Amino acid sequence: MTRASFAARLVRWQRTHGRHHLPWQGTRDAYRIWLSEIMLQQTQVATVLGFYARFLERFPDVHALAEASEDDVLALWAGLGYYSRARNLHRAAERVVTEHGGRFPTDAATLATLPGIGPSTAAAIAVFAAHERRAILDGNVKRVLARHAGVEGYPGQAAVERSLRALAEARLPTAKRALSAYTQGLMDLGATVCTPRAPACARCPVAEDCVARMTGRTATLPTPRPRRALPERRQHFLLALADRDVLLVKRPSSGVWGGLWCLPGIEESANALVEAARFGRPLSGAVEHLPPIEHTFTHFRLSIVPVCVRLERVASTPAPQGTLWLPLDEARSAALPAPIGRLLFEMASNRSSGR
Repeated sequence: MTRASFAARLVRWQRTHGRHHLPWQGTRDAYRIWLSEIMLQQTQVATVLGFYARFLERFPDVHALAEASEDDVLALWAGLGYYSRARNLHRAAERVVTEHGGRFPTDAATLATLPGIGPSTAAAIAVFAAHERRAILDGNVKRVLARHAGVEGYPGQAAVERSLRALAEARLPTAKRALSAYTQGLMDLGATVCTPRAPACARCPVAEDCVARMTGRTATLPTPRPRRALPERRQHFLLALADRDVLLVKRPSSGVWGGLWCLPGIEESANALVEAARFGRPLSGAVEHLPPIEHTFTHFRLSIVPVCVRLERVASTPAPQGTLWLPLDEARSAALPAPIGRLLFEMASNRSSGR
């Protein structure tokens, strides 16, 4: 089949069977398109929908986002994960206001200079906002192209990615008016039909000449990431409580959970009472080790061990800079790492029910 027929079949399929109900579709507002594209990186549509609506309600345009504090942005982002996306989102908004007069760029070259916008995201925004002829290459698209063309090798390897990018660019439709439907069709096909497991080949508009289908390799293409055991780490956190408040510290802007509020980390061998005494007067000598919480990141697995100490805050012992006493009832609305937020919410619920 010719490359034009691949594009034409995909465009026809998208217009009839693709997704048309998503809130960021049907607009050429680059700000709204950008926001959705960043949220959809490594996050499923069903999860993004609620966050997207809340974000737009709080930050309806790039000026509102740029003027917000990073804490406000992170608080609304809490639960989406990969928090560097939120920090880059805020920095990019500031750049758009200061360097582009608040007019969000729509060309891929300029978009790619903003924090957090890679080549594929820049291409998607440029296609949907300005019908620029650009090829996207996110995870879904890599899977579709690798299967259809029979491309071997892990797509994260540079040589394999170059091959897939060449395919993506070669298969673009020539008609400018078809670019949006084609690009959306690739996204929709990868998300709803050409799925990682059990692809629905019978419903695929390009199955007729798909190499993976014809050779029985849909389960092995694209080539999976080389397997390796995830390293395991263990971290103790001080859960210091004073009446109905919990002590939080601001994490450094870089690294795991950068810029979020979190429980203070302590060494496993540390005396929890001594650590807690920096923030108030321990009410007793009792230290309670709560059950560990398992949390998996992309590159390692973390076992979180909360160590609970109850304090009486003393006016003459001010909390150090970068710390915050937060009512447990407000934990859900703070910019907290997801597992810490769940722990504090559970504690607040238990207190309310008298358990």
